[in-house]
Amino acid sequence: MAGKKKDIFEGGKKLPVMEEFYTLQGEGYHMGEAAYFVRIGGCDVGCYWCDTKESWDMDKFPPVEVDPVIARAGKTPAKTVVVTGGEPSRYPLGYFTSELKKRGVTTMIETSGVSPLTGTWDWICLSPKKLSPPHNSIYLKANELKVIVQNKSDLQWAEKNAALVADDCRLYLQPEWSKANEVMELLTDYVMQHPKWKISLQAHKYMNIP
Repeated sequence: MAGKKKDIFEGGKKLPVMEEFYTLQGEGYHMGEAAYFVRIGGCDVGCYWCDTKESWDMDKFPPVEVDPVIARAGKTPAKTVVVTGGEPSRYPLGYFTSELKKRGVTTMIETSGVSPLTGTWDWICLSPKKLSPPHNSIYLKANELKVIVQNKSDLQWAEKNAALVADDCRLYLQPEWSKANEVMELLTDYVMQHPKWKISLQAHKYMNIP
């Protein structure tokens, strides 16, 4: 598999880019900040509540040269790139991030952390999933832990992961969109009792932006 990936992705000079767009960050610590989003296709984590299921099948997104993507990202006023998916940890990201850094771009990633992470990152948002837990190597690298909550049992999962990240990692509980009305009271009460956590909302859906 590793040899196949190297051949397909040419050491990271090609990636299965699904889409790219300039918008505002809608979740977590950087909510409301402008950034250039690069969504990489392909994910086998399979969260049933995922709002970008169209990103799962990598075969729909043949690898493309990333240099034009880097050039477009470097021209944005924010000079910040957020790599998301899909599941970006599955791919070689060293070339992509090193070229962005040469252009003075801040690099951020949103990942479930199922594979060892490559690349140079200014900010790593880890969003762990129960069915495919993170690789142990990512926990101490995470700047932000964002746990999606559908029910009370997810709070135990959140605490299990919080025990593994660094002391200065920011901790967020985020209601799963379709269950937000059902779990919001649970989350607000929990955060008031456990103030190390904050609540993250999908603000981009309220703002009607990508």
